[in-house]
Amino acid sequence: MPGLLRSDRGGLSVSSPSGERKDACSLRIIQRDESPMEKGLSGLRGRDFELSDVFYFSKKGLEAIVEDEVTQRFSSEELVSCNLLTRTNVNFQYVSPRLTMVWVLGVIVRYCVLLPLRLTLAVIGISLFVIGTTLVGQLPRNRLKNFLSEVVHLTCCRICVRALSGTIHYHNRQYRPQKGGICVANHTSPIDVLILTTDGCYTMVGQVHGGLMGIIQRSMVKACPHIWFERSEMKDRHLVIRRLKEHIALKEELPILIFPEGTCINNTSVMMFKKGSFEIGGTIHPVAIKYNPRFGDAFWNSSKYNIVSYLLRVMTSWAIVCDVWYMPPMTREEGEDAVQFANRVKSAIAVQGGLTELPWDGGLKRAKVKDTFKEEQQKNYSKMIVGNGSLKSELD
Repeated sequence: MPGLLRSDRGGLSVSSPSGERKDACSLRIIQRDESPMEKGLSGLRGRDFELSDVFYFSKKGLEAIVEDEVTQRFSSEELVSCNLLTRTNVNFQYVSPRLTMVWVLGVIVRYCVLLPLRLTLAVIGISLFVIGTTLVGQLPRNRLKNFLSEVVHLTCCRICVRALSGTIHYHNRQYRPQKGGICVANHTSPIDVLILTTDGCYTMVGQVHGGLMGIIQRSMVKACPHIWFERSEMKDRHLVIRRLKEHIALKEELPILIFPEGTCINNTSVMMFKKGSFEIGGTIHPVAIKYNPRFGDAFWNSSKYNIVSYLLRVMTSWAIVCDVWYMPPMTREEGEDAVQFANRVKSAIAVQGGLTELPWDGGLKRAKVKDTFKEEQQKNYSKMIVGNGSLKSELD
């Protein structure tokens, strides 16, 4: 009888009686038909409308309910092997006595040895960061202030990465973002900023936060012209666009760091890039970040955990291990609009990081599907019916 073992953040390992281990990613609940609507419906009917069309749409609806490819990107990634961490998304688990002993030893090491050391480093790093940026912020804007700001950012971020037992592998450093450019990367967690700033300084663009994150943001902006905005305020969006255009016009300024997805994704996929970052011109420096979930889950489910709870979960993991790929700079091609450019950059990041590329908006994490998406499917179906089952007749 196969044994089922769940690990931290829902890690999954399945063993067959022969000892063969199967990949959890291959154990999908359903097998989807990825063919477009035109092809799918042609197999169910002739060229005219029939009531049997309902079965096609019912099938697609049930597929989305059983295994939604969007909302599952906002929960922790499934693992293919046990990483001896304790938190799990299910109550059922099979653990042998030997494995239990190893797990208990791991708890003692992680909570009694590693956690105190990490907390000490984190307090030192955050305290130095807040104090250092506040003091540097009192200086007038000149080269000395910029130099001291970069020293404070680099030093304190490296201390904070040590507090997470971070092991980072940087690839293709010759493509590191240059001053006056825009760095765009996939987004998994707030520590993405620490990971990148450990290797170079950036001007940040991001959502305003409260609590501990808010304190850090307010101290950061004193030493460096970071751009914080409120997502719900339309006037903030226009202000951000204007600030970005002014910033890239000054070639001596630090590169701007933007996460175009607008929210944290669980490091298995890259979701839709917002076009605003690609409308302002300038050189885009793509960066792909991929975490190794075996040692710890870096994904931040902001709707479930506040930043302090999240950091404690990370600090009680084994380590944060990730790869960062700097990619060749990209510019907008002639005749290419902002959406096409954003999709091209997104595809490049997905391929480099080994991530799944999805067309969906990450804003679905907090909001319902827009009516325009529903209407688009309705229009496509209407065109098929009006065109007697063929889109070509309408074009003719």
